[in-house]
Amino acid sequence: MRITELDIPGLIVITPKRFQDTRGFFTELYNSKALAEAGIRDVFVQDNFSLSSKTGTVRGLHFQVPPYSQTKLVRVSRGRILDVAVDLRPSSPTYRRHVSIEISAENGQQLYIPDGFAHGFCTLEPDTEVVYKVSSHYAPGAEAGVLWSDPELGIVWPVNAGDAVVSDKDAKLPLLRDIAGTV
Repeated sequence: MRITELDIPGLIVITPKRFQDTRGFFTELYNSKALAEAGIRDVFVQDNFSLSSKTGTVRGLHFQVPPYSQTKLVRVSRGRILDVAVDLRPSSPTYRRHVSIEISAENGQQLYIPDGFAHGFCTLEPDTEVVYKVSSHYAPGAEAGVLWSDPELGIVWPVNAGDAVVSDKDAKLPLLRDIAGTV
C-alpha cells in the first residue's frame, strides 16, 4: 500500500497495490496489519454502500457527533467521485478548511477520514458505487451535517447548485456558522 498524507493532518490517501495479469488484477482492499503499520489503528464496525444513478449526485456533508463520531475509509467500486472532507475540529489549525480529491474505481485510491470531519461527495459518472467503512455504528440521534453548498466553505463542486441531485434532507442541512461550537 502507498500512503499519502494530504494538506490537512489526519487525511490520508491509501493506494492499495494492484497485481495485474492477463485476467485483470487482484488487490487487497483492507489489511488491518498494513494500516496499523501506517499508523491507522481504527476498528471498523460497519460497511456502507451507496449507488448514485445520476452524474452530479451530491451526498453530504455528513458526520456524527461525539461520542458516536465516525472515522471513515472511503473507496469507489464503480465510477468516479469528487470526495470532500471538511475539518470540524475547533482546536485544529485547519478548522473549516477542506480537502477534495477525485477517487475512482480505476485509480483504486481510498480516502481515510478521521473523526472530527464532515464528509461528502459528488458523483462524476452515472451509476457510481461508493463503499466505506466506519468506526462507529450509525446512531440516528447523533447524525448531523453541513450544507454541501455553504459558500463560506469555498468548496468547488463539479456541479452547479441548481443541477445537483440532492436529497431533501441534505438540502436542508445548516450552514457551518449556524452549528459552530456544537460539533
